Amino acid sequence: MKVTIKDVEYIAKLARLEYSDDEKKIFTEQFNTILAYIDKLNELNTDEIEPLSHVIELSNVMREDEVKPSLPVDEVLKNAPSKTDSFFKVPKVIGDK
Repeated sequence: MKVTIKDVEYIAKLARLEYSDDEKKIFTEQFNTILAYIDKLNELNTDEIEPLSHVIELSNVMREDEVKPSLPVDEVLKNAPSKTDSFFKVPKVIGDK
């Protein structure tokens, strides 16, 4: 597939971008270079290659979940700017304006 200046103009229109004629020529060349590289990669035999989700092996670095006692309600609400009974009081954000 070969990208034309018309293709670049169409993409720019979709993205609501304006380019000069020189920029359109540069982008056309760059898109064609990228697509040529992808075509080169498509020539590789990947039949025996297992698909990966990451290039390097990753492992979960989060700590294990441990059940611990909660803080007392009085201590949690001690610095709350506004509270009602044993709850934080926050401004209404849903509903009538």
